[in-house]
Amino acid sequence: MPLTPHPLDPLSLDEIASVASVVRALTPNNEEIFRVITLAEPPKKELTGYLDAEHARRTPRPLKRVAKVHAYIDKAFHEIFVDVNERSIVFHDVLHGRHSHIDSAYMKKVEAACLQDEHVQAEIDSLHLPEGATVIVEPWTYATDGMNDMRERTTMCWFYMRLSTHEDANYYAYPLNIVAEVSESLQVKSISRLPSGANEELNSVRKPYDHNKVHTSSEYHPDLSTSRRTTTKPLRIIQPEGPSFQINGNHITWEKWTMRIGFNYREGLTLHDVRYDNRSLFYRLSLSEMFVPYGDSRCPYPRKGAFDLGNDGAGVNANNLKLGCDCLGHIKYFDAWHTTSSGEPLKLPNVVCCHEQDDGILWKHTNFRTGNAVVTRSRLLVLQTIITVSNYEYVFVWYFGQDASIHYEVRATGILSTAPIDVGDKVPFGTVVAPGVLAPYHQHLFCLRIDPALDGHRNSLVVEDSVPMPFPDKSNPFGVGYVTDSKIVEEEGGHDLDHFKGRTFKIINENKINPTTDTPVGFKLLPYYSQLILAHPSSYHAKRSEFGQHAVWVTRHKDEELYASGNHTMQSLGGEGVASWIKARAEDGNAETGVKDEDIVVWHTFGSTHNPRIEDWPVMPAEKMVVGLKPFNFFNGNPGLDVPISTQEKNQSVLVGEKDPARVEKEAQRPKL
Repeated sequence: MPLTPHPLDPLSLDEIASVASVVRALTPNNEEIFRVITLAEPPKKELTGYLDAEHARRTPRPLKRVAKVHAYIDKAFHEIFVDVNERSIVFHDVLHGRHSHIDSAYMKKVEAACLQDEHVQAEIDSLHLPEGATVIVEPWTYATDGMNDMRERTTMCWFYMRLSTHEDANYYAYPLNIVAEVSESLQVKSISRLPSGANEELNSVRKPYDHNKVHTSSEYHPDLSTSRRTTTKPLRIIQPEGPSFQINGNHITWEKWTMRIGFNYREGLTLHDVRYDNRSLFYRLSLSEMFVPYGDSRCPYPRKGAFDLGNDGAGVNANNLKLGCDCLGHIKYFDAWHTTSSGEPLKLPNVVCCHEQDDGILWKHTNFRTGNAVVTRSRLLVLQTIITVSNYEYVFVWYFGQDASIHYEVRATGILSTAPIDVGDKVPFGTVVAPGVLAPYHQHLFCLRIDPALDGHRNSLVVEDSVPMPFPDKSNPFGVGYVTDSKIVEEEGGHDLDHFKGRTFKIINENKINPTTDTPVGFKLLPYYSQLILAHPSSYHAKRSEFGQHAVWVTRHKDEELYASGNHTMQSLGGEGVASWIKARAEDGNAETGVKDEDIVVWHTFGSTHNPRIEDWPVMPAEKMVVGLKPFNFFNGNPGLDVPISTQEKNQSVLVGEKDPARVEKEAQRPKL
């Protein structure tokens, strides 16, 4: 990292340590528990001036570097902003009734306290578990259901059993019918028995574990599952001259792309100042939030509704990516820094990988008259991060194409969160995947935050439908004509998809006109068509995840509006997030709500309605969801036209049965003995 950090560079370990010392000075008795020490990004108005000067090769005016701190001080939750260079506090607030994101150390204490409770031990003893069984407690955040006071943190403890001594044995294969609630002071508040059939309820009836549920078909670890196919031969990615990207700190240059990457505890990977051929495209791109509501309506299962960013944090749960496994080819890794509860810098190694990959044909044409073909293969720049949140893994990938397209892909994999069910029972809101193992229906709802800067920061959103022309009509005598019906959105609000009309959304700059098409330059959002939230609008699931009401939202830019479900999702009650911001401004006679030719933010809700199948067990094959951003009349032609033509001389492909040309050449150079 350069000696003077860029305003968008995440905090360094020295900066984190320095900020922690400033906060410690508030509590001479060292009673603070740190949860977050992260960069507070500069206000957009200041940062855009800095970036403009930087791109004009002028010396930018230095910006104040500020850290955001979340900490518990004397058991109260505090938010503190610290001037990093001046080592001074610029803002300090106590967040009464709020809670920080998950503290893994606290959750371990919850697990231990739960298992040590004498009443819990009595319940476990009454199960008469198989010999050698180990009981596993998995703490979950409490998803609000209106039955508890949310001002105090409550943790749900779900119970499982591991029958193998191997630590990686799949305990989700043996859910137990015990559930407990643990208070913020680590006291077990209640212990209950879970329902089995569709019409059963939460109860206190003790019944022993059914040993008929013991089976051997639910392991995934190679130490425990020895059957592996032998037909797959090695596939290696070779770049004899190295990768085509250049890295300078957190700044990436590749082909005609330039961008700067950031990383924080909550969103994980963020992208900034994204440009193509030195034309501004996007100011900031990030995954704003994700929500996983479960569809089992029986109490206490409505308490399973996880905000995997707001409650858990994509950054703090990011994997340490491994060569040859998570990413292939020539890899550049990026590390990040978080904080321990005592305020010490905590390194998060290899949380982002950068590499290139082949993406098939970019463009091709064969002149049928001459038989001559010209083909160009597509190369992608890949930025990938992977998070593990309890049972699930999420793979988040940004792809940048040589044709100036951007795609964002989410892959969901990992192990299903399971619940107990009696052998022979069925429920309409889940799938039995093994004896006594129910995989409940659930949704994964993601919200992508798109902060555009298409040739400047004054942009508009267009809703465009493809519709048939009137028929019968003299303008459409054969009934085959269709046109596009485009409307510029005037006010903040939410919008839905319509696959019958092929509805798309375009972000345009009305002040920049394409000289050929005589239309505003723009980028088209290629939405991922998916179902929105199924929970009733009056439910806490729906009220807490407002972004799930519509597929596309547009708002005026506000520095503080980064998270689609609000700043504090842990045990939130609703009334926060994108819909509430829009409603509040609409009801305020003095607020500006217009989004035409303004500094706007576009939010896209997409996801998966996951009704599990047996093929998802014991580990789920990755389910892909892809969102696209594609230039639309932004350039004067195909921006990938100048990509080098593909040739055998460069690519050196091999016919099956023939030797690899590189190996032949290497063998020819071998000294004769």
